[in-house]
Amino acid sequence: MEHRTVFEVMTHSVVTAAPTTSFKEIVRLFADHDISAVPVVDEDRRLLGVVSEADLLRATAELPDLEGRWAGVRLLSQERGVSDAETAAELMTAPAVAAQPGWNLVETARTMHRKEVKRLPVVDETGRLVGIVSRSDLLRPFLRNDTAIRDEIKHDVLAGTLRLAPDVLRVAVDDGVVTLTGRVDERADIPVIVRLCRSVDGVVALHESIDYAYDNLALDVEPPR
Repeated sequence: MEHRTVFEVMTHSVVTAAPTTSFKEIVRLFADHDISAVPVVDEDRRLLGVVSEADLLRATAELPDLEGRWAGVRLLSQERGVSDAETAAELMTAPAVAAQPGWNLVETARTMHRKEVKRLPVVDETGRLVGIVSRSDLLRPFLRNDTAIRDEIKHDVLAGTLRLAPDVLRVAVDDGVVTLTGRVDERADIPVIVRLCRSVDGVVALHESIDYAYDNLALDVEPPR
């Protein structure tokens, strides 16, 4: 049983900026490609940072960044009397939070939530940009139909991984919500079954009503001979 990775759902063709890309050029990239952020890369496509709409607005409004620091580059540019058309290198958030191609979707979603970002650049082991993954990319597996989800649970999880007989558990799937009913030998098997079924791509929630022959979680209970 295999689960999707970032590499499988990410966008492989990424709009990028160079460190010297100007403020206005970045705005044009956003408008032309209907995006709200661009990774900034060097000549070898190594990730240097990310420029977002928030970065541009913060610079123009002279607002503090997310850590409460003032946009020092802009203040310096004002003092020196230079143009307000700053570059990507001066505007970008760095170091950028990035994902690895082999990350699973749950790990990626947790990172996005923790870092409060809408998308993550994806880099290989050398730090080179290979793609970008967004929130909508992570939601794509939930487009799987109920039949595909049920078949994977029945054949790959229950019969394949857990080697349960076909009549042990019944599986119903309705709009991605899985219901498991039946009876197993050992109570300790139930959390394992639930965890593996819950991890199948496209599962929104899981409900179980599984009975057991004996409670092997209790220390004073002997399994039947």
